[in-house]
Amino acid sequence: MADKTSAARAERDDRAAGGRRSNAAASKPHAGAPTSEISATQLDRLIHERTRLAIVSALAVNPSLSFTELKQLLGASDGNLSVHARKLEDAGHIACTKSFSDRVPKTEYRLTASGRRALERYLNHMEALIRATRES
Repeated sequence: MADKTSAARAERDDRAAGGRRSNAAASKPHAGAPTSEISATQLDRLIHERTRLAIVSALAVNPSLSFTELKQLLGASDGNLSVHARKLEDAGHIACTKSFSDRVPKTEYRLTASGRRALERYLNHMEALIRATRES
């Protein structure tokens, strides 16, 4: 029952964030699958969504970024950024540290090892799709 609740919550969060989720699209690619077997429906939907991909990509090339820095970099609203960051945090792809600086709250994000591996898998899958498209 918990799995159904989690899936329903993830689907609801995706809709609230402007994304769409389907069971086929949520499936993950098989590691080492031949290029001919790789398809766009196997993309990691958690990473593939535009805002989440931008968050993970920005954190991949920076040791950490504040909420304000990410918001400005991505041109996202507070609500949109916080929803997508929370999904990545819940998945263990990013870590969030909250603190105060001169009585002003500060939220810092950094990419975790799990997030870096997920991004690497996603990029490998995209590269395989590009190769397959060019070869056909």
